[in-house]
Parts: sequence; C-alpha cells; structure tokens
Amino acid sequence: MYWTLDLASHLEDAPFPATRDELIDFAIRSGAPLEVIENLQEMEEEGELFESIEDIWPDYPRKDDFLFNEDEY
Repeated sequence: MYWTLDLASHLEDAPFPATRDELIDFAIRSGAPLEVIENLQEMEEEGELFESIEDIWPDYPRKDDFLFNEDEY
C-alpha cells in the first residue's frame, strides 16, 4: 500500500467519519483511480471509523505545511 498526494486527494471530499467499506464505496462512486480502491482494501482496520484523511495517511500535508503567503495575492 502506498499513498501519494494525488491518490489521497481523491478522498478529501469523503464523508468522514467513515468506515473502510464506506470509503471504498465512496471511491468507486466518485471515480477514483484503481490504486485508491486497492489501497483502501489493503487496510486492516475493518469496522474502525476514520475521522479524516490523516487517519488513513498520517503524512497527508495540511494547508499550513506549505509556505504560501495568501496576503501576497
């Protein structure tokens, strides 16, 4: 199982909190790449609720991780 920013971005709009099966269903319905669905299927936490994308991929970058000054634009 591997996550990239592109793959994880397909779960940003997922209906959190959600179980693994709910996330798989969301990924299928939203047309996410096959790699996203395979990654979700490989997760062992069946029945556990995921509160956010960080529960799935702890290294998921947050908005404050980027050095972007919004005041400049």
